[in-house]
Amino acid sequence: MDIPVYLFAGFLDGGKTSFINGILRDGFAWENRTLLICCEEGAEEYDSKALRNVTVVNVGEEADLTRDFLKQCEKKYKPRQVMVEFNGMWSLGRFYQDALPDNWVLYQIMTMVEAATFDMYAKNMGQLMMEKITNADMIVFNRCDESLRAALRQRNLRMVNRRANIYLENSDGTSEDYADETVCPFDLSQDIIQIPDDDFGVWYVDVMEHPERYEGKAIRAKTVVCHLPQYPGEVILGRFAMTCCENDIAFLGLVARGEGFDAYENRAWADVTGIVHLERHKAYQGEDGPVLQVTALSPAEKPAQEVLTF
Repeated sequence: MDIPVYLFAGFLDGGKTSFINGILRDGFAWENRTLLICCEEGAEEYDSKALRNVTVVNVGEEADLTRDFLKQCEKKYKPRQVMVEFNGMWSLGRFYQDALPDNWVLYQIMTMVEAATFDMYAKNMGQLMMEKITNADMIVFNRCDESLRAALRQRNLRMVNRRANIYLENSDGTSEDYADETVCPFDLSQDIIQIPDDDFGVWYVDVMEHPERYEGKAIRAKTVVCHLPQYPGEVILGRFAMTCCENDIAFLGLVARGEGFDAYENRAWADVTGIVHLERHKAYQGEDGPVLQVTALSPAEKPAQEVLTF
């Protein structure tokens, strides 16, 4: 039986225990027997009232966190899910590559960061800090103020991790999304903005929400070519994406013009380079939207992951 693993990463006093207490109080472990592996003890303790149906196991040394140890925990405690409060000084890569049993599935990595100490850790422990940023599915910067929010956005962490949800938790208890009109997930200074296969969905959302960013910009991407009779002389370039489940697959596409598309069958793969222009088009319900003027076109092999996920 597969066992989902939820890993909480970050350095000491980054807010991991507080976050874990919050989701336990909300009932995360009420229905499923849960194993909580604590690899780091900070000033805050787990809320004993929230530990119903939860077994806490402490691990003090990185060398003790082995596959054999975890299998012994599985046999002894029979968890249906596992939470790991990870030590900020330990390697994430060693854990999920060498220690994680085959039937323990890493569902989510959540990284908690004390906003005021982020620069210090990034400068002095760059590799340890950045692996927790680049591998995360969710990142929370705690105890932000106005100057810290501005400094974090100026660093544009979206270019380091495009898929993670990033949140700024403010000192007054409010929260806000890291992404705003000032933060772009791609380096717009490039002569040609390269869109990696896995990041097409991120780029598509950004170009649709902020098309003005890409006006006159050259992009290169691997896409599916779709011929639609309602758009003569044009094609729709994009990717299929699973937004929720296998029954919820949609095509994310934008209008394109250029020479050579007649040689491509419907749903053929192509490596495309072109210039983005904003135009009013019926494909965008009569609103301004991105239209790609293709300057280079060549056949492409479909990527390893044909359908995008978010």
